[in-house]
Amino acid sequence: MKVILLTDVKSLGKKGDIVEVNSGYARNFVLPKKLGVEATSKALNDLKLQKQNDDKIAAEKLAEAKDLAARLEKTKVKAVIKVGEGGRTFGSISSKEIAEILKKQENINVDKKKIVVKDAIKAVGEYTVQVKLHPEVTADLRLSVEGEK
Repeated sequence: MKVILLTDVKSLGKKGDIVEVNSGYARNFVLPKKLGVEATSKALNDLKLQKQNDDKIAAEKLAEAKDLAARLEKTKVKAVIKVGEGGRTFGSISSKEIAEILKKQENINVDKKKIVVKDAIKAVGEYTVQVKLHPEVTADLRLSVEGEK
């Protein structure tokens, strides 16, 4: 019996796969637990339409990520850090603070988890911070850190 999997099943395959299983296994395990549905012509057509829709949504997300990356490449944001005697800084600039600065200065919403700070930003100067917007799209954001007494 051919079955279309609705979820990932360890011994059978991934969601959306069409697999051949014994009819008893399908009737007693796969179908009652709603792990899959019988591969009828209607179900196969629904699967095809669902895959087309998923591909379209993925392409739209990729295009949005590329547009946002182009915007971020042109953007330069300014952060302020407290500086004491002799130019010593107090604390550092975190990815959460960078996300807040982006929201405030440029009105761009980026999740703090997508901002990659390789080394802690603990000094005044110019920095390049990576922003991973999509598995295929990464943007470099320029960050200027200034001191405040």
